[in-house]
Amino acid sequence: MADVTPVVICLSASGQATAGRVSDALGAAVHGRAGRVGEAASFFENAVDHVRALFAAGTPIIGVCAAGILVRAVAPMLADKRAEPPLIAVAEDGSAVVPILGGHRGANRLARQIGEALGVAPAVTTAGDLALGVAFDAPPPGWRLANPQDAKGAMAALLSGAELDIAGVLPWDLSGLPSPNPAPGWGAGSTDGGAVRLTGTTAPVEREGRRLVYHPQVFGLGVGCARNCPPEEMRALVNDALAGAGVAEGSIAAIFSIDVKADEPAVIDLARHLEVPLRLFDAAELEAEAPRLANPSKVVFAEVGCHGVAEGAALAGAGPEAELVVEKQKTANATVALARAPEPITDLQGRSRGRVALVGIGPGQAEWRTPEASRLIAEADELVGYGLYIDLLGPLAAGKPRRDFPLGAEEDRCRYALERAGEGADVAVICSGDAGIYAMGALVFELLDRAADQGGASDMARRVEVISAPGVSALQAAAARAGAPLGHDFCAVSLSDLLTPRADILRRIKAAAEGDFVIAFYNPVSRRRRTLLTEARDMLLAHRPADCPVLFASNLGRAEETVTYRRLADLEVDEVDMLTVVLVGSSQSRLADLGEGPRMYTPRGYAKRIDERDSA
Repeated sequence: MADVTPVVICLSASGQATAGRVSDALGAAVHGRAGRVGEAASFFENAVDHVRALFAAGTPIIGVCAAGILVRAVAPMLADKRAEPPLIAVAEDGSAVVPILGGHRGANRLARQIGEALGVAPAVTTAGDLALGVAFDAPPPGWRLANPQDAKGAMAALLSGAELDIAGVLPWDLSGLPSPNPAPGWGAGSTDGGAVRLTGTTAPVEREGRRLVYHPQVFGLGVGCARNCPPEEMRALVNDALAGAGVAEGSIAAIFSIDVKADEPAVIDLARHLEVPLRLFDAAELEAEAPRLANPSKVVFAEVGCHGVAEGAALAGAGPEAELVVEKQKTANATVALARAPEPITDLQGRSRGRVALVGIGPGQAEWRTPEASRLIAEADELVGYGLYIDLLGPLAAGKPRRDFPLGAEEDRCRYALERAGEGADVAVICSGDAGIYAMGALVFELLDRAADQGGASDMARRVEVISAPGVSALQAAAARAGAPLGHDFCAVSLSDLLTPRADILRRIKAAAEGDFVIAFYNPVSRRRRTLLTEARDMLLAHRPADCPVLFASNLGRAEETVTYRRLADLEVDEVDMLTVVLVGSSQSRLADLGEGPRMYTPRGYAKRIDERDSA
């Protein structure tokens, strides 16, 4: 998960001063309870709903409130401690700091930062932190634990009195722990007896017995390749290079390459396989490394504008004091080089590949937004979309850079998102409903598919990652409110003729009427377009009964929500606006009065099947 800035939750004026001190210490925004907190970056009405939404998005939460409020909010969502974000309670007067969840995912560290700012000792309750002073399963940035699955057993053994054996340099000062046996240098060491051994090394190590192996991430791995290099060829070359140098995969801080390889499958596969970031440099940045190259190439310069990709990227990524430890090695399609920095690499150079996340937020109600959508919004560097849709995110969008576009500027919206991602940004395109249903998803892919001389995306924008998060579409929301009108075959038709010829719309309506589909009409009317819905009604009446049920659903999931039923023959255009979804039943759809108001459903045919079975 990408690094997400914490949010400070303040519920009352009495906690505002403490919230401000915590905010200043962490550089975090304050979200305040509306009507009770005077100053905040964002306000919310319901604390439990707000905390739950932030937690689902993976946002670290510091609540200046009673711990019980936070516990009740997130309790239904607890499932995997390895994925849950930090959750910390702070007393309103600043007298107590209690990490509740995520102790080994940053909560204890945050609690200590908050404690320093408030002048109190945090109430850390994690057993390992209390007894040992460190969390062995959560090394600091620049270090990687090779076998995290063994950390729980090792810490339990130490807490039970096992001796500690240290080999190499570790990221902590453990001299005060029982039976330390330090050995200088980043050496491999060995395991003996029943002691727990902690090994700090850049080399591959057998992980048998009670041994935790920590790798300082001091190496930058530079790669280059021909277009469509087989991923297995790249992996094999890297494996051979690392084995020859005696370097463990865990000591690699990142993969570095030239920006035109941002979308190269072999490069992307390698970063995912090693579970490290991919960082990119342009040709000019790599050419600045030319004096340090061991194997400058005029051929490479003629092709991409720098004298070396693999060596230059490794050196640029590892920093100005880095040295090449593996000069360029190559196969028919790939090149690799390895540079070593004097200290673990924590400040990654270069830019990321860039990402466009197509996020469907549903009708706008937070409870109908998927956790994946919330997470992508929280991780985004910038939000892009129609202003109303971004506003519907409420506090989840607070403090984030945003670029609003009006209705009618859809192509500008998508082009901007792609070009920003092409610069290395993580952009979330916010859509109502589902991003792939009458929204921006198709337009983003169209711009990527369209030729540059025909208004398509730029070369760098074509190399970004594009992912889609499903959302609750308007037809799903309307159907849920009605009952089960989509229980059998259905289709959706947009009545907007801005992009689709009117004749095509009428042809599709006719086909849907003849096919007896349940139909969801999107964009049913506008100020100038008032007749298409009437024509659709008349077409449908030729194929289904006058009392066929029709649902008008407006502002679904919001305070202004309305759900209205009509007979098909009584459908009137003046009852509908652009915020309405119109669901027209098939000839089989029913409107049943079940005691709590009418419910609309379309039978699938189970009753007929049961009758046939009973007859047989």
